Amino acid sequence: MLEGRHGGKESDSSLYPEDLDSPRRMEQLKDGKPPRHLSIIRHCASTARLVDSSEQDSDLGFPSLSSSLDDQSGFLPVFRSGSCSEIGPKLYMEDEHICIDDIVDHLGADADLPAPGAFYGVFDGHGGTDAAAFARKNLLRFITEDQYFPISVEKAMKSAFVMADHAFADSRYLDCSSGTTVLAALIFGRTMLIANAGDCRAVLGKRGRAVELSRDHKPNCRIERLRIEKLGGSVYDGYLNGQLSVARALGDWHMKGQKGSACPLSAEPELRGATLTEEDEFLIMGCDGLWDVMSSQCAVTIVRRELMAHNDPERCSRELVREALKRNTCDNLTVVVVCFSPDPPPRIEIPKTRVRRSISLEGLHLLKGVLDSDV
Repeated sequence: MLEGRHGGKESDSSLYPEDLDSPRRMEQLKDGKPPRHLSIIRHCASTARLVDSSEQDSDLGFPSLSSSLDDQSGFLPVFRSGSCSEIGPKLYMEDEHICIDDIVDHLGADADLPAPGAFYGVFDGHGGTDAAAFARKNLLRFITEDQYFPISVEKAMKSAFVMADHAFADSRYLDCSSGTTVLAALIFGRTMLIANAGDCRAVLGKRGRAVELSRDHKPNCRIERLRIEKLGGSVYDGYLNGQLSVARALGDWHMKGQKGSACPLSAEPELRGATLTEEDEFLIMGCDGLWDVMSSQCAVTIVRRELMAHNDPERCSRELVREALKRNTCDNLTVVVVCFSPDPPPRIEIPKTRVRRSISLEGLHLLKGVLDSDV
């Protein structure tokens, strides 16, 4: 049965209403811990130019928040979202996600925010659910409480990933050997910032064209392999140190050194900023269970077709999950669809061009004679 959620005040995949860092939660873990799952390997590809967290902030080139708010284009996105998660063929569900369409309403009017906005996240856990659930519950808090927020949202996002990773390691009642990939989208006004650590993917639907806003952090990706080997790690048969099928993740502290030390398995995200325009219709965020069996363009085509039919982002996310199951995905599935307008996408009109004959009149007569003789 597909589990779908429609974005509102807050929508997430919380499985544990009680405090995760508690003795009661620890007892639940002792009852039965999901085995570590090594997901299938998928190639690393992206059409988006990304900025690694190691680059200087002066070179980031992110769109200015103040300039996007002062823009006179007249376009201001309206956020509405829907999500769907499904266990798929696996024995345990280890994914988490969160959808906050109104971040001011979620945090309260007293929150120090640069503008009205939204927050979305997909967390693909492995080796248990603790890391994914911890990141889902705490990542936004680490962002908004960071010393750089809201002056430099980019710095706050990068710092929040690392701080969440360290806080998870310090938790007494959670299994710090579990891990999770993290894909987050933070939007203020028309400025959208995507932060990714792992192999989840964010894809922007731009008038029917797919624009990838994240890069899949697979160990066999050339950039990640070079970074891993430079830090003393290795890639064996597509796995980091022969154990993990992603090159970046929060948690997995059995594979990391001391906090603050350089490690082949990194929690630092890559960032991508974008200024939304009227052509930007929706954002798809999904775990690798979706992208293992579907291209970015295929997903955008499906969502756009569905939105034109019923204009419901939750039903769109369900359709993507159903299609991935039909294509025999081997993993859990989590999909979030975020729309930037209350209206469905417009029909794309293809201008008609003059059709020129590529055959001579003599050739047409000869063809007509041959066809007539066969009758």
